[in-house]
Amino acid sequence: MSKKKTSAVTTGKPVRDLSKPKSESAELQELRPGQSVELLKELHILTRDGRLNQDSRRKLKQVYHLFNFIEPLLTELSVQGNGPTLADHGAGKSYLGFILYDLYFNALGHGHIYGVETRAELVEKSRALAQRLHFERMSFLNLSVAESADARELPDQIDVVTALHACDTATDDAIAFGLQKKAQAMVLVPCCQAEMAACLRQGKALQLARTPLAELWRHPLHTRELGSQVTNVLRCLYLEASGYQVTVTELVGWEHSMKNELIIARYTGQKKRSAAERLRALLAEFGLEKVMGARFGVDAVTGLEIHPTSL
Repeated sequence: MSKKKTSAVTTGKPVRDLSKPKSESAELQELRPGQSVELLKELHILTRDGRLNQDSRRKLKQVYHLFNFIEPLLTELSVQGNGPTLADHGAGKSYLGFILYDLYFNALGHGHIYGVETRAELVEKSRALAQRLHFERMSFLNLSVAESADARELPDQIDVVTALHACDTATDDAIAFGLQKKAQAMVLVPCCQAEMAACLRQGKALQLARTPLAELWRHPLHTRELGSQVTNVLRCLYLEASGYQVTVTELVGWEHSMKNELIIARYTGQKKRSAAERLRALLAEFGLEKVMGARFGVDAVTGLEIHPTSL
């Protein structure tokens, strides 16, 4: 009695063509051309068998999206001298730095990436990985963003400054670092602007009596959200007043990250007086001149702009 041949029609299951090798191609197709699979395995973005989980896919999508913005800046700067140099603040596990080096700096043959991170164990792991991969033009510093501005390990000028999800005031420190180092470009993804919300809460009763606009931050949830929005607006105005052309866009889709605002600043040398005036007006409107004026280059007493560095 002959056996009946089963098929997808009778079983309802698709029949896999065994002549084609089972592959990790579905995951690998998501990688950029030239991307080192071994690097992504070392960074634990890919599993040892070449798979991507949902969290890794989200991280990789963010880094690749940032790469799309950073690569043209690096290309433009690479023809101007021995650079480009790039400082990555709040580097964490240095996903961004390693992928930038792998996709761009490695083939370029010159330029340098500096990763700045406060967690010593992550700095040591990054140093070991760079040595293992022979990524010789990568350095990792166990410093805060503020401390790195005067660190001897960093050159006097840095071409590109990045800060991906640098928490609270670390983004402001990254901007100050960029101004001091005469950065030609800054690529920033702010995160957790808790300080502004705290400042708004302190003067809430007075502001509610003074202006109906204070209703925008009367409830704690609104205070947090408005604090985040106001902080980033002030940062953009500060950059424009300091001679940068500023673009604000999304990093990735909101389903991937709630901290999704991407600020790209390119130095033009044209300092906008109107941006400085609006910056001072906003600080005054929210009652923030004394507590936050100096951070954004404004003297709370005289109302004059402070420019500690000259680009």
